Amino acid sequence: MLQYPQFDPIAIQIGPVAVHWYGLMYLIGFALVWVLGRWRIKQGLSDLSFQDLEDLIFYCVLGVVIGGRLGYVIFYQPSQYLAHPIEVFYLWQGGMSFHGGLIGVVLVLLLFARKKKRRLLEIGDFIAPLIPLGLAAGRLGNFINGELWGRPTTLPWGMVFPQTGDGIARHPSQLYEMGLEGLALFAILWWFARKPRPLGQVSAVFLMGYGIFRFLVEFTRAPDAFLGLLTGGLSMGQLLSLPMIIIGAIIFFRARKSNHAPIA
Repeated sequence: MLQYPQFDPIAIQIGPVAVHWYGLMYLIGFALVWVLGRWRIKQGLSDLSFQDLEDLIFYCVLGVVIGGRLGYVIFYQPSQYLAHPIEVFYLWQGGMSFHGGLIGVVLVLLLFARKKKRRLLEIGDFIAPLIPLGLAAGRLGNFINGELWGRPTTLPWGMVFPQTGDGIARHPSQLYEMGLEGLALFAILWWFARKPRPLGQVSAVFLMGYGIFRFLVEFTRAPDAFLGLLTGGLSMGQLLSLPMIIIGAIIFFRARKSNHAPIA
């Protein structure tokens, strides 16, 4: 078994100002979205302007932070935050939900699409291939923080996380997620979006791909201690991923029958 390398959670410290790795990974994630988005625009894969891209990233930052926090509050610990509502704003204590962040991003994309007089799925098809590398950066941040570790395992790459306090080797599930939800999903989407596709299919592949990868990895990830496993022995992450897979499949197959002109 492997020993978890004890990372310093602070990446940079200048006097009293400390930059944590997790926050830095968020910045890297959005920077990657900016770089890849500019590349797609330069290649003629979208008729959005560079200014549109920057506006879109700004709105997505708001959607991720607000939606991610509210999603965690609603999906994971509603009773805790109902009893202590002021703690909703304690972002430094952690607690973000990908699925809540996704809902937040969809809402801001809807507002952006209406402002630009475009269709939601058109904007979604542009931004979807840009997201997975940002997700990979976030999962690397989870690993550096030594959080969201996996379930016990006897596999040779099982890792002992000192933060658990039990000395048991566990799946490094953060790295599984980085590899699947991040790198593998990026490769699939980047390949799929390189050619014109029916409106909505790129967005659909993102929804299905993330949902399937997250559902599978959750079998190796330790469920939240305050929730445990829920209906059917599934985790909250799995239950929230199922609608993504279903909605993605509906969008994908409806797009095949649609008369909309293909877009990149």
